[in-house]
Amino acid sequence: MSRIAKRFATLKAENRAGLVSFIMANDPDRATCQRVLNGLPAAGADLIELGMPFTDPMADGPAIQLAAQRALAAGGSLRGTLEMVAEFRKTDKDTPVILMGYYNPIYAWGAEKFAGDAALAGVDGLIIVDLPPEEAGELVPHLRAAAIDFIVLTTPTSDDARLPVVLANASGFVYYVSIAGITGTGSATKSAIEEAVSRIRHHTDLPVCVGFGIKTPDQAAEVARLAEGAVVGSAIVSVLAETKSAEAPLALVKELAVGVREARR
Repeated sequence: MSRIAKRFATLKAENRAGLVSFIMANDPDRATCQRVLNGLPAAGADLIELGMPFTDPMADGPAIQLAAQRALAAGGSLRGTLEMVAEFRKTDKDTPVILMGYYNPIYAWGAEKFAGDAALAGVDGLIIVDLPPEEAGELVPHLRAAAIDFIVLTTPTSDDARLPVVLANASGFVYYVSIAGITGTGSATKSAIEEAVSRIRHHTDLPVCVGFGIKTPDQAAEVARLAEGAVVGSAIVSVLAETKSAEAPLALVKELAVGVREARR
């Protein structure tokens, strides 16, 4: 059983959702980001998404775009991202780590080689924002061979006709993008999220995590009552940008974790 599957099994046994936290690798610099990454599990993150710095993060809003720019300016790279995961694995063997980003750097690396190198570093899953399901065949077999989950994105426009196509290669969990648009902007209504999660569950038994627009413990708690996970990224990244220290984003994660853990009690 993969680390992701084990974590969701544990969450189900505890009758609660998980907090999925996002940070950008190497933002604002390697040392600070590594401290945040290493501290996330103790702060309450159940799963971690680690952004792969990229020059054209077209699906992301200003907060994560700026994070990618800072990371690249500080020397961030895909190789450095894997090195950070390997460093994290020296002290944490259990928390799932999912890389999130864009396909170009992986294509340049070579899909098969990257899958193997990512597995050696301790990566559990991959979210590729700009790789449509019709073209995922050049990557997914290599991920499966390396025991890395391919986590797909669904959106408010993913209807019952489209969902089977999107979910065909899915494993690990399904990431529901709760708003149409870029990260860190608006927030979806409770009813819209509830309807979408219900629709997704008609097509898959995989856990559903909801992201985009979740900024506060109350918002995270609301999602945690409806889905298996609440994803928070821009809010954490913004606090890190303001403070340039590991303490403030980890403090926010602690607050978010309390909201998620208390949601169903």
